[in-house]
Amino acid sequence: MTRLSTICKTLAATALCLSGIANASDTKVALVPGGPHPYFSAWEQAGIDAAKDFGLEAADYKVPTAWELNLQNELIESLVSGGYNAILVFPGDAVGTNSTLSELDDFDIPTAALAGCVDDPTTAKFCLGTDTGHSAYLGTKELIKAMGGKGNIAHFTGFLVDPNTKLRIAAVEKAVAETNGDVKIIQVLADIDAPQPADEKINALLAARADDIDGIVTTAWVPAVVASTALRNIGDKRIVMVGIDHDQVVLDAIADGFVHGTMLQNPYGQGYIGSFAMDKIRSGCTVKDDAPWKTTAQTTRFIDSGTAFVGAEEVKNYVEAMKAVTTKVMETFEGDFLNCS
Repeated sequence: MTRLSTICKTLAATALCLSGIANASDTKVALVPGGPHPYFSAWEQAGIDAAKDFGLEAADYKVPTAWELNLQNELIESLVSGGYNAILVFPGDAVGTNSTLSELDDFDIPTAALAGCVDDPTTAKFCLGTDTGHSAYLGTKELIKAMGGKGNIAHFTGFLVDPNTKLRIAAVEKAVAETNGDVKIIQVLADIDAPQPADEKINALLAARADDIDGIVTTAWVPAVVASTALRNIGDKRIVMVGIDHDQVVLDAIADGFVHGTMLQNPYGQGYIGSFAMDKIRSGCTVKDDAPWKTTAQTTRFIDSGTAFVGAEEVKNYVEAMKAVTTKVMETFEGDFLNCS
């Protein structure tokens, strides 16, 4: 018997790991990323707002101290021990996280994957996140258009352990292949979604090959920030860049003409809608088998939390763009994906 199973058995005896229907006021959601990263910080406010709007006992953002699967698992064990009865998780490992989710399911603690999916088969109710491949494809198409349809690009992306990274690399390659050789990828820098490796590798590449690079696409948060800063520091507005996410450094670089635009994701919507769904499921709703799911390489139950390109004209109102995406998904979520008779 695992430690998590022991915790759940003990809590079941004290009515904290209940099977069956729970009152909405009893729902206590934990939003747990794989480790520290600025992308997930929007989950904190999303949980606060969801708890207020939907009458939850809590929807709290809890972060492991480092990007290690065992640390995430230990944190989840501790949270369950503390009475959390629904878990929203960015998987520390697309396969390894499933064993923890399965144990939680055995004790009627619902789970879902946010921002990144676990591999099927899984007991996670669904995966709610950016269609990362589609976002990276659209961002690269925007870049190619801004480059005039030809030239050399560099791609800066995230951790190789992140299941989204492989999808983003393939999507950028797909968009480039559609140019029939007019655009070439001359460098891919991966595993750099942390300040030190991103700073070292991106600046070294630009120092050595800036004249060879006509465009940059970044598909992870930290590389987008570092590349934006690097282009500003060298005063380069010739290289066209499309970033990702909404760090203020990137937004300012768009406004000042050093970056062409950024692909917004919707971490706030993931946390907000995910918390709503966990409460509905604990209150007796079930997930529809015939919902309009998207199928990915990892799962047959994927829900796109939305994306949007923001350029110089839209950058001042990017928050409204994110809210609009969340509202659109939320409007039809219950009807599309849940049975709540």
